[in-house]
Amino acid sequence: MKYAVFNEDQTLRTCLIDGVHQIPASAIKVDDSLFLKITQETDGIWRLVDGKVVKGERPAPVPDYALLVALERYKREATGVTIDGLQIETTRDSQALIASTGLSAVLDPEYRCNFKTVTGFVEIGSAQIIAIAKAVRAHVQACFDRELTLLRAIEAGEFHDDMLSQGWPDSSPPDPAELQ
Repeated sequence: MKYAVFNEDQTLRTCLIDGVHQIPASAIKVDDSLFLKITQETDGIWRLVDGKVVKGERPAPVPDYALLVALERYKREATGVTIDGLQIETTRDSQALIASTGLSAVLDPEYRCNFKTVTGFVEIGSAQIIAIAKAVRAHVQACFDRELTLLRAIEAGEFHDDMLSQGWPDSSPPDPAELQ
């Protein structure tokens, strides 16, 4: 004998075989054909409806909006900024390099370096290095601030899909032709 066991909400919990499993009193006896369908057809939700085992449609998946927002923030965070005509990368690696260069500029006001921008190397001094570090930090923080605003909208039930592409810092990635 074969059986199906259902949850309190009448959705299928498991299938059991007498002699192999302990059969609870709440189990429903099913024939071999239905048992095979229940165990093989996974394209829906099996339920107990008015004493009959039926397959219904799966509910539409609910997007993980918080994850989508975090992914968008990460993408926007790395779009870069332009400071005094210099196109500066804002990837995580670039942020770390800029922070360490900024520390050198703070410790030594005479510090100079060959700094690599999107379009190539330039020699800059401590004042420019600090300006770049501040601009990059402001850009990245604005991305995190936008993420927080969107997360609060999600929590309040006020989020709409079009909000994901709006309100981010006003920097755009360089034209791919400029990277060559």
